[in-house]
Amino acid sequence: MKKWCSESMEKMPDMKMKTYTDPERASWKELLQRPTTTYQEIEGLVSEVFEEIAREGDRAVLKYVRKFDRAELDSLRVDSETVSAAEKALSPELVASIRMAKSNIERFHQAQQTSRIEVETSPGVVCWQEKRPIEKVGLYIPGGTAPLFSTILMLAVPAKLAGCSEMVLCTPSDEEGEIHPAILFTAALCGVDKVFRVGGIQAIAAMTFGTESIPAVYKLFGPGNQFVTVAKQMALKYGVAIDLPAGPSELLVMADESADPAFVASDLLSQAEHGEDSQVVLVSLSQDLMIRVQAELQRQLDKLPRKNIAAKAIANSKAVFFGSETEALAFVNSYAPEHLILCLKDVEAVLAGIVNAGSVFIGNYTPESAGDYASGTNHTLPTNGFARNFSGVNLDSFQKAITFQRISPEGIERIGGAIEKMADAEGLYAHKNAVSLRLKKLKKGEG
Repeated sequence: MKKWCSESMEKMPDMKMKTYTDPERASWKELLQRPTTTYQEIEGLVSEVFEEIAREGDRAVLKYVRKFDRAELDSLRVDSETVSAAEKALSPELVASIRMAKSNIERFHQAQQTSRIEVETSPGVVCWQEKRPIEKVGLYIPGGTAPLFSTILMLAVPAKLAGCSEMVLCTPSDEEGEIHPAILFTAALCGVDKVFRVGGIQAIAAMTFGTESIPAVYKLFGPGNQFVTVAKQMALKYGVAIDLPAGPSELLVMADESADPAFVASDLLSQAEHGEDSQVVLVSLSQDLMIRVQAELQRQLDKLPRKNIAAKAIANSKAVFFGSETEALAFVNSYAPEHLILCLKDVEAVLAGIVNAGSVFIGNYTPESAGDYASGTNHTLPTNGFARNFSGVNLDSFQKAITFQRISPEGIERIGGAIEKMADAEGLYAHKNAVSLRLKKLKKGEG
């Protein structure tokens, strides 16, 4: 089995976050920018891959697997024997950890179930809403520089609870065509039986159109790099829904002198190690804390196996001091972070003011890593400022709300006149007539 995450251990040069002190609001636009490529720069490549896979199916998918994943594959689907054998390659401790995390995630998402909502809006007019599962869902699991088997828990657990009838999982293999056994075990544990060794744009395109091997789906889920994010947006053009814009990972820590500098640095690095295009931000109400966090970053960075990746992300990151808590909070909401950690003396005074964040972690002993793995909340969250208008993945993400209504003769008599007048005012005579015919029949005593 390939050795995963083998970064070199040479000493890194001093790497610090860029620092800013009480920046004027006029400069915030630049500070809020993420270090990502624009949609327009990637769109051409994504469109080319989509068009070729739509025409040529598996043949094109295998071509792009060779090109981007550098793997020569005989088949795209992972056979059931390989999936079943995966648990044996894992330590009992890791297996137990995954099972515990699954239990917590199930418990939190199960609590999101809602019952049928029924209201008699007028006598004889009954309206209700029921949830129905999205039948076919595609789960994208990043696996390039790190095998994110935890993402399977975050997607497959609520999909199963929602009642989705088909789950299709795509994840990139290594150059030998192998997939980390933790991904295969977790997929099996969550009831995913269709696992394909394909990643990137080609995976999203394959699940969008369907190929000889990979089924088409109705909605796509999962985080990814900039190419995956743009590919998911491209899928929308072909009638496939997506969970949310979930690109490179990001974290903002808002802290004051009550925060532990070592903890803050560890949290910043935990997101920085995701990828070179990740971004972390420290919004500090203490200049002394900023200095101590910078020192801790360097000390901890030198010990990380993935320090080359983390260092490049740190170079794109920012530490911003605000003398005013009000201004700091305004900056946080303007940034709209995917993950937000609050380490403040009076955190309750700030909580009500948080309006834009994917997921919030409160206090010195609530690391973002807890939400990534085992606390129970979902870690598939909106990035790049989309927390202003998107929620993170939850049980409702895998369901549709369908409304129903039943109207009795008494009910149509009560609201029919209003419908006629409104339809007439909009110039929609057939709408009016659909009600008028019924009312006339009732008036004649034929209803």
